[in-house]
Amino acid sequence: MRDILILVLEGFLEKFFVCLLQFCACWNGKGFYFASVIARRGPRESLKMELLADVSLLPGEERIIDKDIIYMCHFNGAVKGKVLITNYRLYFKSSDDVTVMLDVPLGAISRVEKMGGASSRGENSYGLDITCKDMRNLKFALKQEGHSRRDIFELLFRHAFPLSHGLPLFAYVTQEKYAENGWNIYKPVEEFRRQGLPNNKWRITFINKSYDLCDTYPTVLAVPFKSKEEDLRRVAAFRSRARIPVLSWIHRENQAVIARCSQPLVGMSGKRNKDDERYLDLIREANDTTKLTIYDARPSVNAVANKATGGGYEGDEYQNAELVFLDIQNIHVMRESLKKLKDIVYPNVEESHWLSSLESTHWLEHVKLVLSGAIQVADKVSSGNSVVVHCSDGWDRTAQLTSLAMLMLDSHYRTLRGFQVLIEKEWISFGHKFASRIGHGDKNHADQDRSPIFVQFIDCVWQMTKQFPTAFEFNEHLLLTILDHLYSCRFGTFLYNCESAREQHEVRSKTVSLWSLVNSKMDIYLNPFYTPESGRVLYPVASMRHLELWVTYYIRWNPRIRQQQQSPVEQRYKELLALRDEYLKKLEQLQLSDSSTSSRLANSPTANTSSTTSTPTQQYTHLQTPF
Repeated sequence: MRDILILVLEGFLEKFFVCLLQFCACWNGKGFYFASVIARRGPRESLKMELLADVSLLPGEERIIDKDIIYMCHFNGAVKGKVLITNYRLYFKSSDDVTVMLDVPLGAISRVEKMGGASSRGENSYGLDITCKDMRNLKFALKQEGHSRRDIFELLFRHAFPLSHGLPLFAYVTQEKYAENGWNIYKPVEEFRRQGLPNNKWRITFINKSYDLCDTYPTVLAVPFKSKEEDLRRVAAFRSRARIPVLSWIHRENQAVIARCSQPLVGMSGKRNKDDERYLDLIREANDTTKLTIYDARPSVNAVANKATGGGYEGDEYQNAELVFLDIQNIHVMRESLKKLKDIVYPNVEESHWLSSLESTHWLEHVKLVLSGAIQVADKVSSGNSVVVHCSDGWDRTAQLTSLAMLMLDSHYRTLRGFQVLIEKEWISFGHKFASRIGHGDKNHADQDRSPIFVQFIDCVWQMTKQFPTAFEFNEHLLLTILDHLYSCRFGTFLYNCESAREQHEVRSKTVSLWSLVNSKMDIYLNPFYTPESGRVLYPVASMRHLELWVTYYIRWNPRIRQQQQSPVEQRYKELLALRDEYLKKLEQLQLSDSSTSSRLANSPTANTSSTTSTPTQQYTHLQTPF
């Protein structure tokens, strides 16, 4: 009877996997939308409970002030409740019938302003107006008498912008502990070895170990084998911010490379530098590329204009090289574009002229140009030609292009840990100016250096995951988590502008890495449809017809928008996998039980005697279903 049950279970599992394969084949990769309901009716008796008693504080997080307040909700109107300010977050919970909860890291706050005055007329016209960096605004109203907002305004302003008030960022205060040290995820020499370096064409140099060659570059660099240290110093003198051309990635088969740098200091007089010209030729010669392609991320008119400030681009004097402009706009254009996008999605979505309104922001057009440029870089390298990528200073558009091209070319970077390495390598170690672009702890919200360059990169990655739903080991939740903590200041990962500044502020020893959090609960960041394909190059379609607005990020604060949560297909797939594991476990238990029973029977005297007098024992073959 037991053996028959085993056979039945194994037959079920075979049918189960046929159904599972059919189920996955029917999935169109688009997923479904769920409505997100934030407001719901709560029982009156819950009002008697302490509203803020259930707030779970992080280790090292301290309460600063709590206060009765009215939240001017864009979707539910005026909502009474209590607000709590800690050294990490602003937390609000309603006391009305409509349940509203806010949990905003103070690092996500861009601006805090007073709304109305003591003589302001109108209901709820006196309070605070808070602008956030994550596509939302918050308004709170207080009673007008007795300067009731003075204390909360001063404390919120002080702790939202700690660096402007001589206070430490929360990343230096938190006492969170994780099993894995996320700072160990990226080790430059190990990553170069994974790529097959050093070899007879490329060497690893530590010339920048004290940051005296370039203070915004990492200490470990890969340069042409034939170049000498004095050559590197002469080239640095002719490149903006001394950011010389160095290797980011090498193709294992054809040995073509992606090198990155900043613009040459040509100036209005058209200066030349023989060392720089020879150095680029060494990059070309490393794999015998006929012509070295130099991708300048800027529009040509901008590159020409930069000559007036001492910059410029590579001219005809660079023999055996071709220059291609990619027409990607600068940080100021990107900042204004995202502002326009926020205007049409928050607090209310512009329904009547949605498509024209979205087009007028030019956000998806910019995303298209960035993706298109990265595709050109990846295609050129895949065909065996080395490339050099730069913009003006080589830390904004350059990082977008190199990292996206590497994501297309190298499947390792499409894994959960590999993607962490990619961000650490191309963005953090190579000096994307996170502090200047995000403004961590800084009250100067109008700083012209602020720009959503990294947000735009993550948007491009999301576009790729939509077009290739089985090619990435990580899911959308990881991308959202990264962007949330880009602002939160809870981790040290995105703090400061470059590696030398992080070393000066002891980031690695005094703060926790975001990857410690991610790798402590990897399951929630994994894509269940991931199919590893080591040699596959991804070429996304960079056309407006195929690009989508990332609703789950840009419009996630609007409860009236049907937000894309985990799709029913993905949820059902996980349920089927859990069911499979359950049946496998039962099958294994039955097999173990059967084998032990057979062993006892075989060793008993009765079994031995009966075996000689009765008919031969029936033989059963235990089928093993391949998984």
